[in-house]
Order: sequence, then C-alpha cells, then structure tokens
Amino acid sequence: MNVLIAPDKFKGTLTAQAVADLIARGWREARPQDRLELLPMSDGGDGFGEVLSGLLKLEERTLATVNAAHAPIEATWWWDPTARMVIIESANIIGLTLLHPNRFHPFDLDTFGLGAALRAAADIGAKHCLIGIGGSATNDAGFGLARSLGWRFLNEHEQPIEAWTQLATLRHIRPPASEQRLPEMLVAVDVQNPLLGPAGATRVYGPQKGLEDFELAEKCLGTLAEVVKRDLGVDAADEPGTGAAGGLGYGLRCFFKARLEPGFTLFAQHAHLLDRIRNAQLVLTGEGAIDKSTLMGKGVGEIARMCREAGVPCIGLAGTFRPSELSEDMSRPFFSSVFGMSPHLTTPELAMRAPEQWLPRLASEVARTTVESGNAC
Repeated sequence: MNVLIAPDKFKGTLTAQAVADLIARGWREARPQDRLELLPMSDGGDGFGEVLSGLLKLEERTLATVNAAHAPIEATWWWDPTARMVIIESANIIGLTLLHPNRFHPFDLDTFGLGAALRAAADIGAKHCLIGIGGSATNDAGFGLARSLGWRFLNEHEQPIEAWTQLATLRHIRPPASEQRLPEMLVAVDVQNPLLGPAGATRVYGPQKGLEDFELAEKCLGTLAEVVKRDLGVDAADEPGTGAAGGLGYGLRCFFKARLEPGFTLFAQHAHLLDRIRNAQLVLTGEGAIDKSTLMGKGVGEIARMCREAGVPCIGLAGTFRPSELSEDMSRPFFSSVFGMSPHLTTPELAMRAPEQWLPRLASEVARTTVESGNAC
C-alpha cells in the first residue's frame, strides 16, 4: 500500500518529525512491502517553522534575542531569498518549553524578544513574514513585542507602562516615532479563541502557563482592547484567533496589521496535502492525546476529516487515547480506527517516559492486527 504518515508533535516529548520516524520504523517491521511517505505536520504551534521550512527548502538562520523571561538566547528562523519571505516560529523565542518548569510566573513574562526577529526580517529585506505563534509562555497580547518596536503605552500621568500587568492603568497608546518598514505579516494561529471572556486567552490557556489571577489579567487585556479601539480605531478583541498565544494574535493584528489564518490551513496549502491524501491508500496521523479537542479544528482532526471526504481510511495513533471523550458517533465519520500507547499497550506515565519504545511497537501492532485483517481499510 501507499501509506501517508502525517502526525503532529507529541507535545512535551517528541517533535512531529520524530513521531513520523518512529511510526515508520514500527510500520516497516510489520509491513516492509508498503511505500511510506512521511509528512510531519503543524497547525501553527511548536514545530511550525521547522515543518514549513522543510517543505519549502528554506535557509536556516539564527539571531540573538531574549526569551520570555528576558534571558539571552540564540533563536532559529528561516529565509527564502527568492520569495523574500521569512518564517518565524515564536515558540523558538518566547516558548513555554524554553523555560524551566515552575520557575517563572506569567506576570513576569512577555513577548519583547520577538521584536528582534521582526527587525532582522526587515534588515534582510523581507517582503513577507509567516509567523507561527502557538506554544507561547506569555499572556501579554503582544504588548512586549509592540514596546520592543517603539510603541509607547502611557498611564494617566503620561508615564510609560513597562509591564503588561500595569495595563489596567493604560490611558493612551502612541505609535513609533519613526516609520517602520516591516514585512507584510501572515500569522498562523493554532486556535480560534477570541482575546477576552470565558473562551479567551487568559481563562482557557492561562492555567497551562501557571496563571491564576484571571481577574487582573482580564482587566489588563480588556483595558488594552478599549484603548486600542479608541486610539487606533481597531476593534478586534472578538475576532477568532486573537486569543492565540496569550493574545499575541491580537497584538500582531492591531499593532502590525497582520492577517490571521488557521495554521493547519497554511500547512495544508504549502504541503499540497489533499493531493498527497488522494494518492494514499491509508493515512496515519496522531498527536500526544486524541480526545474531544482533536475534533475541534486541531490539525490531526482536520487530516481525519479530509481523509473522510476523500474516501481514504485514516488511523489515529496517540500517546494517550481517551475513548470516553471521543464518542463513537463523533469518531466514526473521521477516523477509521484510533489507538493509543495508553491504554492499548501501557500506562500514560510510561508512554510519556519512553515514547521511543512504545510508539514503534504500537504502529507495528496496528499494522499486523488491524491492516492485515482488513479492519482499517
């Protein structure tokens, strides 16, 4: 068979490329005669830059900047001199995985370090900038990034605000003193949440970053949105994707006139994904946990949906599969079958501790018991 292997990362343990390689290793043990095509995917979160730059064969570069805690780092970005386009993965600069667990509070983190990447893009003569913003450690709505590029945020005494937790006192926003020639920005968002409210950046994703004082954070971002609407004439807080990456989608949209697009859509376009699916007889996809959120616009669920529409069987492979959250009625139209290292082979703890051991074994078992029996196809 022609088998397309198109997984996302297993967050916190494996990159999308590593997942694809491990699935392929196990599959070949059971079915060496199959023709495998590996296509690591990203929906705009961690790994987006690596995946897209690999598809487009871009030049890898590095720049000196600071992470979300303002510690010096060297960050990777990518350059296409022909198209004059750069790709920036914000998780390489302000990502949560770059910080020591439980050492920093999100009130002390911001997006300031991203400014160096946009300046580098401008200096190299980039006309277009594609930014993947998922996986951030921040919740500042792009305040730090805007400050790093000359925007000024003033309180009632016309004093500059230098920390996003002081935005509740914001009264005026002033643009940079000199004109900036930044590239046109297209932002890959991995979620469709708005900036504020019960489904907004703070309440939905803040807890993952250690944020507990929702009231203060929401007040700060709400005040920012009010002043942006008044001073800049941009009313975007309710737009889908503005809550992505702790509101970074909002900041890029309002301060830099960026356009927001679902990251999976951009990946699918650049990868010619539908053509690859139609050329396959079976698609294998997967992520760290396949659950109810998988079918809410995430990349793995979208691949399964595309397979269903193309009439190609799709098997989901996960670190953890939660059947109780993915009801049979919901999963049947999308996945042909779903399997997890947990519960099918081991415990969630052991699966996370040694995915290099369990994932090839899972793929091999699925190839033998499901494909050979004809249950998947």
